[in-house]
Amino acid sequence: MFRRATLVRSRQRLYHDESFGFRKRREFTLPDYTPEQLHNRAVNAPLLRYVDSMRTHGHRAASIDPLDILQREEVAALDPSRYGLLDKTATYPVNGIIWSNEEGPNTTTAEKWPLERIIKHLRAVYVGNIAYEFMHSPSKTERLWFSYILESSGIAPRNVKLPEQKIRIWELLARSEAFDQFLQLKFPNLKRYGLEGGESMLPALDTLFSVAATAGIEHVILAMPHRGRLNLLTDLLKYPVQALFHKIKGGSEVPESFGCSGDVVSHLVSSPTLSYGDGLRIKTSLLPNPSHLEAVNPVAMGKTRAKQFTLLKDADPDCKLGDKVMCVQLHGDASFIGQGVVMEGLGLSNLPHFTSGGSVHLVVNIGYTTPASSARSSLYCSDIGKMINAPVLHVNGDHPEDVSRAMETAFKYRNLFRKDIIVDLIVYRRWGHNELDEPAFTQPLMYQNIRNRKSVPALYEDKLLAEKIIDHGDISSLRNSYKEYLDAELSHVVSFTPEASTLQGKWSQMVWPASTAAAGDPDTGVGIETLRDVGEASVRVPGGFEIHSRLKRHVNARLKALSAGTGIDWATAEALAFGSLMLEGHDVRISGQDVGRGTFSQRHAMLVDQNTEGVIVPLNANLPPRGRLELANSSLSEMAVLGFEYGMSWESPDLLPIWEAQFGDFFNGAQVIIDTFISSAETKWLRESGIILLLPHGLDGAGPEHSSMRIERILQLSNDPYNFHDASSATNVNMHIAYPTTPAQYFHLLRRQMKRNYRKPLIVAAPKGLLRLSAASSELTAFEPGTRFTPVLIEPYTYASPSESAVERVIFITGKLYYDLVKERANRGLEHKVTFIRIEELCPFPFEDVCNAIQAFKHAKEFCWLQEEPRNQGAWTHVAPRLSDLLDRSHSDVPLERRGLRYLGRKEDAVPAVGVGIIFKRQQAEVIESAFMGL
Repeated sequence: MFRRATLVRSRQRLYHDESFGFRKRREFTLPDYTPEQLHNRAVNAPLLRYVDSMRTHGHRAASIDPLDILQREEVAALDPSRYGLLDKTATYPVNGIIWSNEEGPNTTTAEKWPLERIIKHLRAVYVGNIAYEFMHSPSKTERLWFSYILESSGIAPRNVKLPEQKIRIWELLARSEAFDQFLQLKFPNLKRYGLEGGESMLPALDTLFSVAATAGIEHVILAMPHRGRLNLLTDLLKYPVQALFHKIKGGSEVPESFGCSGDVVSHLVSSPTLSYGDGLRIKTSLLPNPSHLEAVNPVAMGKTRAKQFTLLKDADPDCKLGDKVMCVQLHGDASFIGQGVVMEGLGLSNLPHFTSGGSVHLVVNIGYTTPASSARSSLYCSDIGKMINAPVLHVNGDHPEDVSRAMETAFKYRNLFRKDIIVDLIVYRRWGHNELDEPAFTQPLMYQNIRNRKSVPALYEDKLLAEKIIDHGDISSLRNSYKEYLDAELSHVVSFTPEASTLQGKWSQMVWPASTAAAGDPDTGVGIETLRDVGEASVRVPGGFEIHSRLKRHVNARLKALSAGTGIDWATAEALAFGSLMLEGHDVRISGQDVGRGTFSQRHAMLVDQNTEGVIVPLNANLPPRGRLELANSSLSEMAVLGFEYGMSWESPDLLPIWEAQFGDFFNGAQVIIDTFISSAETKWLRESGIILLLPHGLDGAGPEHSSMRIERILQLSNDPYNFHDASSATNVNMHIAYPTTPAQYFHLLRRQMKRNYRKPLIVAAPKGLLRLSAASSELTAFEPGTRFTPVLIEPYTYASPSESAVERVIFITGKLYYDLVKERANRGLEHKVTFIRIEELCPFPFEDVCNAIQAFKHAKEFCWLQEEPRNQGAWTHVAPRLSDLLDRSHSDVPLERRGLRYLGRKEDAVPAVGVGIIFKRQQAEVIESAFMGL
């Protein structure tokens, strides 16, 4: 059909199209109308106007609501008389106006149709149980493709005709209803979010999996909310029913030896391989998700992209995302239009560093408890998809065969154009939001209608009975045998033992973080010569490549520092970490807004030719192709982008995924991802992740939204033990939270993520002012073999005849304020009285290292915590009980008045930082003064 289709360049301005991981949009064009077709379209313009009106407005008259309560207006645009078409017996040449053959839309035909046939044909296509919205697309090719595939009798998806196809649909519907009825009988108080009323979701997905397998798709990544999840799990996705009953009865879904807290029954997962005849097999992976509806969508997109990451590493320009892996997202109608992450995810769908080859969206439109007039400002919940011009297919869930046709059409579009498409499956809920809810409180007429109508499975059974495909005995036999099976599985729950589906496939080389085999503190150093080679490679460009004149200083400074072995700055340390990991076979991906250059113009890992705008990533160009660096400059999104990167981290332990916030403050736009995935996925779902969050932090006069990563919030999410007694070297914290103050420390943190034999999320309070501060640079020897990240940094004594007993005040501190304090201490000549101990890793709290530091200065008169953040923010609330516990243990022979920990810093505030410069300077001066007051 599309033999003459050709790949064309996008009309959008292309940029960065040579950097690793960038994939241009897959765009096709079909030849224009033939001269004969153009002539006919002009001569028969009234007919053309009518046909296009049917394509554009037919959805408004289609029979897509099973309850028939949608308020539909008279669609005047569908009346042929409005276009002067009055005589239904008159014949018209349809060449180039209506598609009637299988040879392609650009094939000339001499057919003439009477107007009556034209009306009947168009209404059968556009005003039936499926309503199509595709005429809003700016792509002539897409509009032409849809009209042709729907109208041409030999191409359009056929009605389900084979008896075995119909029986397959019926069995799925009947088992789903029997399953819900069984759960209602055996567990009447269970909130199961059943599928009653929406059973057509199962044949919809079954059709999608089948046609995808036929087309060569090998893996489907599936994201969905709770509605109908148990039905899907226990039927199509082969989740053991016995395991489900065990969970419903209060058992754990994983072995208790893992110490997993688990999740609710409506968040269970399964990853079976399905068979579809003739040897066709397709792997389906339903992802775990939180109750925050739609939050899992970008996670699924990221995992889908990562699953084809090996294709991205292939130099073959014909590599296409979506050839083997497909993302399928299920939604509820209210959340699809109501949750902002949906818009963010759609915005990522066609971006070159984020596309996963097109997602099929299935909206299970159950009619939210709140009426549509109060739930959305648009006609359809799917209208959000029009922001990316996604086609929409609305289909009546009471007609499962039409549902199957709609899904087949959706897949064909996705597989050809590799773009998102939406199927709006309009169904209803036989019960309320859950089975314990009474929806008639607010929707009495709707539920009077629902309770007086036959179920979807019963309606389809009536149809098959009339067609003599099944008989009443078949119905009884299927339902009774399935109930007997469920009863038998329930009776065996007492002997059920759960198994853990973790550390499989690519993850089999990893260990569980709480196991005795976990190596949490590996040697992360690298040979000096290798470091120099990597550093030089990170700034080397080919001849004729013209970098910006100001960047030549950046290049020269890096080469000079590497040669001297001193003055290694933050960006150089990062490049050394990336390059050394790449040499060891690890891929690195860093995403965020303008990460190639860096928010503070510090990174420059991607260089742009000033004459051609060609792009080079020197580490990729100059190092052996063992690992690759992907610099994914993202859209202005936090939640979806972070979710996407987190999804990538689930796919492979060999990928180092990093998300860098433009400023640390902006992480709050992604708080749901941090709360429900990053901080808790290991505990809930046994899912490890090595993702890194770089959150630039530090008060420097930039105001309330450019100062703080809200480290207090991140720390509060940790399960870090509160005292030394509960902590041990085997403590399995949910994530690591660090605030490094030297480039070498940052280097070791990055490498530690990949060198450990398990994976943990790492949150870094990243620097701003330290990026170019000479006092904060490192020597190259701090990176060599035998070195590693140091959780606590104690100052070396450089003044004459030092002794620990001379120190009067010990100040614990984090971050960049250390350098300001050291400078002020020198000005005051107080080196012998005040010492600073930097806690570089706040979680897990380094009890042993801090205890050793306290012992070294046990004769000091006072111990203080100093921070630049307000007292109700920063790390104070996290470190105070832990430091106090250690001080009590270390000073058991010291009077109580000398054991305490004193707070130094700003007072409580409602904002992270003031926006008035004069006030900020005064506050900052007071913070620094507090360190030396009274000495």
